[in-house]
Amino acid sequence: MADGRVRLTIDLVPRTVHVHAGLTPVQVRSRNLTAVTGALTAAGLEHFVVRGMEDCTPVVAVREDQRAGVLTALQELGRESAAYVAAVLPRPTARDLLGEAGNPGSWRKPGRARVLRLIWFRTDPSHRLVHDRDYGCDVEFWEPGDDGLLVAPRPNRVTSFVDVDAEPVEAPAEQFTRLGGDRQPLPPVRTRAEMTAVLPDDIVFPIDVVYTWVDGTDPEWQRRRAQVTGESYHEESASEARFLSRDELRYSLRSVHANAPWVRNIYLVTDDQTPEWLDTSRPNLHVVSHKEIFSDPSVLPVFNSHAIESQLHHIDGLAEHFIYFNDDMFIGRPLSPQAFFLANGLSRFFLSQGQVPLRPVAPGDTPVDAACKNNRRLLAAKFGVTITQVFQHVPYPLRRSVLSEIEAEFPQEWAATMGSRFRSQQDLSPVSNLHHYYAYHSGRALPGAVRYGYIQLAVPDLAARLSRVLARRDWDAFCLNDAYSTEEELAYQHAVLLPFLESYFPVPSPYERS
Repeated sequence: MADGRVRLTIDLVPRTVHVHAGLTPVQVRSRNLTAVTGALTAAGLEHFVVRGMEDCTPVVAVREDQRAGVLTALQELGRESAAYVAAVLPRPTARDLLGEAGNPGSWRKPGRARVLRLIWFRTDPSHRLVHDRDYGCDVEFWEPGDDGLLVAPRPNRVTSFVDVDAEPVEAPAEQFTRLGGDRQPLPPVRTRAEMTAVLPDDIVFPIDVVYTWVDGTDPEWQRRRAQVTGESYHEESASEARFLSRDELRYSLRSVHANAPWVRNIYLVTDDQTPEWLDTSRPNLHVVSHKEIFSDPSVLPVFNSHAIESQLHHIDGLAEHFIYFNDDMFIGRPLSPQAFFLANGLSRFFLSQGQVPLRPVAPGDTPVDAACKNNRRLLAAKFGVTITQVFQHVPYPLRRSVLSEIEAEFPQEWAATMGSRFRSQQDLSPVSNLHHYYAYHSGRALPGAVRYGYIQLAVPDLAARLSRVLARRDWDAFCLNDAYSTEEELAYQHAVLLPFLESYFPVPSPYERS
């Protein structure tokens, strides 16, 4: 079913839920905002859109002295569109329940509130994903004063008052949520000129996304790998799990499309491979061959992620600010670009509690530890610091100029990493570790914080863990990683993982063939 209504139980309560195909969070927000402003416009009531504090919740201001007309218009809207209503300010008590907006009795408290919220529950045709009250539209009652001002009932991002008689202006809706972006254009909105100012924390520079991807089941790729002579010092280096494709890329792209609509371009870096389901005709999707970015193509082919990552900043047309994803990384809920960068251009990094062993590189080190130890040696020589922590395995905010500078600062070590066909004890880890410390100590990065999760797919209770993730949906980002698994474990993981990903990200992205 699409664009219809169903009854679903949400938080133990039966609700009327609208069904839409292909709806993303920012489109849900826009649809709810348009419903409210359309009803107010039809009723001839003065209103303007406000830059609220929450990115998912649109805000509309109305005059307090027009309350009766506003409530009448909203009650009619609620009745016709199966909406719900709740008081927002004063803050409701735990006993205050969400009311059906078509029921006059539901308006007893919201009708007196300084801020109320109209809510539509919306889901995809599979009913696996429900957009709830967080996307409802807030209606604020602004108080006219004797000084010719309209005064806001609560803080917003811009101003606590506007002139009563100022003319409204039309502005792009993307300015009213940090989730806005050109990839999902929204209809313009009616507002006040004050609300259109560029604020100090507004990010106005483009941000791209880069993936590296390999299809380890591709016979041609397997043949190229078999022809390469070389040794890996640790069993993880040649683990087939490192190259197994479980279709994670499809769902990672869905997560970016849904939860980071401000991303400009997406670059997929591969060894001349393309997923058969990928729609490469999309104008902002670019498949990039290793041959296009390696400064010394004679070292190809390589099967070392550190080597490939050392060349990402050579991508033609790549933005200065970009976010690097492995295909096992996902954005779990809507995030603003401010989660990854500051408006002044600084990148963020996300420290983990994991540590780098203080001993020198040793034969038994994992590839990750060996690379971090090599990073530490270079950073100690450059900045006089000894790094001890690693970083969370979440999407990495990066700056192209920082990577170029590191390459120029340590040319021999960088070239050795580029030329290492398999992970080795001489590798650096350019994007997952070295970049962040170098940028921090050169004044171009700061610590950040995201609510993240990491699940090792080889855990015995994998199904139970994934069920909890699906039920809660409270991680900003998460990684489903597998460094090493047996064939039996891989079969089980495949059977459990795909249903989870399809349930968590049921809405196809525009990068998938029809």
